[in-house]
Parts: sequence; C-alpha cells; structure tokens
Amino acid sequence: MRLIQHRLSYLFILTVGSFCAAPAMWGQTPTIGNCSVLPPNNIWNTAVDQLPLSASSSSWISSIGATSAIHPDFGAAYWDGAPNGIPFVTVPGGQEKFPATFTYADESDPGPYAVPLTAPIEGGSASSGDRHVIAVDTDNCILYELYTAYPQSASWNAGSGAIYDLRSNALRPAGWTSADAAGLPIFPGLLRYDEIAAGAINHALRFTVPQTQNTYVWPARHEASSQNSTQYPPMGARFRLKASFDISGFSPANQVILRALKKYGMMIADNGSPWYLSGAPDSRWSDDDLHLLTTIQGSNFEAVDVSSLMVDPNSGQAALAGVTVTVSPSTATVALGATKQFSATVTNSSGTSVSWSVNGVPGGNGAVGTINALGVYFAPSVMPSTSSVIVEAASTITPSAFATATVTLTKPARRHK
Repeated sequence: MRLIQHRLSYLFILTVGSFCAAPAMWGQTPTIGNCSVLPPNNIWNTAVDQLPLSASSSSWISSIGATSAIHPDFGAAYWDGAPNGIPFVTVPGGQEKFPATFTYADESDPGPYAVPLTAPIEGGSASSGDRHVIAVDTDNCILYELYTAYPQSASWNAGSGAIYDLRSNALRPAGWTSADAAGLPIFPGLLRYDEIAAGAINHALRFTVPQTQNTYVWPARHEASSQNSTQYPPMGARFRLKASFDISGFSPANQVILRALKKYGMMIADNGSPWYLSGAPDSRWSDDDLHLLTTIQGSNFEAVDVSSLMVDPNSGQAALAGVTVTVSPSTATVALGATKQFSATVTNSSGTSVSWSVNGVPGGNGAVGTINALGVYFAPSVMPSTSSVIVEAASTITPSAFATATVTLTKPARRHK
C-alpha cells in the first residue's frame, strides 16, 4: 500500500578534517557475484551496536507492537502457490534491456531495465500484492528494482522503478519513492541463505511496520503515511535487537540472523505487518527453524539514533569513528628535482588506500611538485613562492580522515671540481 507524499529529510553536517563521530564499525562488505552490495562505508553496511538510543524508542516500539512477534517473511515452502519471500535474479552485463512504463513515472528511473521478462515476481505471476521484481547485473554492478511489475510482450509495466549503482553511495532524490515506500533499495536489506551458509550477515535488514509517520529520516527518501503523531516511527528508522537478549538457545543459522540484528539492526522500509523481516526464498531454508524466531517480541528491540553517522543528507556514506591516517615521515627536506618516498597508514577502516595531494592539489602540479599513487613525491625543478609545501594523504573511504607532512625544498648542493 502506497501514499505518494513528500516531506522533509533531516540534515546533519560534519566538519571536514579529522573527526570523531559516535562509535560505528564496518565489517566485511556483503557481495553478490563480483560486486559489493554498496560500498563498505554505506549506512546499510555500518554497525549500530554502539550507537545511542533514539529518544522515541519506547513510543515507537509500542506503536509497532511490544508484544508482537518478529516474523520471517521468507522461507523454503511455497505460500499461496508461490515462493515465500522477495526473489531476485542475477544477470550478465550483456542482458537484454527492456523499456518500462510507470504509474509513478515522475519518481522512477526511466530505464531501460536489464530485467528478463521471465524474472521471478514476488508472490508469483498471479500475485495481487507488491509484485517486486529484482535483477542484479553482476558484471556492471547495477541493481534494478520494480514495484507492482507486470511483464509485457517486450517491456515492463510497473508502479515504480529504481536503478542503483552498487559501487555508489548516492541516494535517490529527496522525496522520491523507489520500488519501496521508503525510497530505499530492497536488495541490500534482504536476508539471503548464502549469507547464513557463510556464517555472517554484514548489513542491516529490511522490515515492515503497520503504521509510520508522514515523514522520513536518513537514509530514507520518501514517506507513505498521513499520520502526524510522533508515536509512529518514520520511514528509515533503525532498530536493533537488545545486546542483553540471550541468543544461545537458538540454532546456529538463527544465531547468524540474531547477531546481525544486534550489530547492524534493521530499517523500516514499508508499511505492512509488524516486525516482518524480508528475505529471499531459498529451498535451503528450514521453515520450522525460522519459525522459532517468532518467540522474539518487539519489546526485545530498541530504536537507534544514527544521525551522527550522516556525512551528507544526499549520500548513504556513513561516518566512522576513530578512522586515522598517519604519514611517514612527517617532515622531510627535499632538493629541487629530487624525489622522496612517503607512506601512509590507515587504521580503524576496512579500506586502507589513500589519495595523495600537494598543497591541496590532487596529485600536485609542476609548481609545487607532484606525488603519485605510491606516495613518491617529485620536487619541482624551480623553487616555488614558498620553500615549503604540504603533502597530504586522505582515506579514500573516509576523506575527512587525513594526515599531512611538511616538505622543505632546498636548492641542490653545488658540486666542487
């Protein structure tokens, strides 16, 4: 069920430079085929187990249902004659692309869509439900998602559609829906059995609640409600399983899910049944085992305030506390025309690469000297206006974490005959 309405998103700005945010951590980035499922520093892939509670946690839990059980909305068995869950299909880079028409065309990516006309539909071909269709191009790392999708003879007809570059942190335009009411991608929040088999789910999950506020919070981009009361959570609100909840009595497979709910939590993506977790259908799921998760109630969860992680309201990039960069040596004297090797170390980050600059110019220039990707500085042949320059290394994942070294330039020593 959808209500296309536009409201505000929340703005939070971090100061550029070395910074400290609320504690957060990135783990192993989830993957599909040859692609990461969004960058490692994306908010979907950021742990929230150390973040503070939202001031609205209690009221939101109550409105969703403190005594309502969580429900895995996926499994191995068929439901109403169709696989249970939100299916997806992987396609190669050469997959034929088809045009698409949309009910909400002004908030949909026009395409074309590399989605086979035979792609599996949520609820089956005869479904009257949300009929999500998802395809992942695992060569070009592009995600295609459709809502209320109906294949035609050589095209798709859908309520809305969204295309995502899985290598990018870009969000949809503010106020836009997607194939999901919250304007979020669906695939990054799905439970996939391959992750259970690997022993870890390294991302937040997608879930639904009965009623939401007529607003949204980062990283969501869209609302779907007429409720003004703050007792209801907004689209995009993040929840986690309480750290004190004992998971030792659950099966190893369910413990993988529960550890993810403690570390990464889950985001409200749509209106629906309370505490319904989304996943992809797979014959390897044990429906009897998944059903044991329904012993967990809403009161075992808490809402999390993720606002401290927002770097830019139009980006899914999450700030990470404690990321540091050091440059060695921190000072150096270099003769004109000579070279000097610098090295950089990045800590508390899943990515260790850096970008180099000289006096704020990426890679430097002929006037102040250049520096290559390996950290080798080439001094200019002519003395610049000042005899010292600044070499800088910045984390490529967290550019606001950087370090500098001061280079003093000297004239070459005279040779004596």
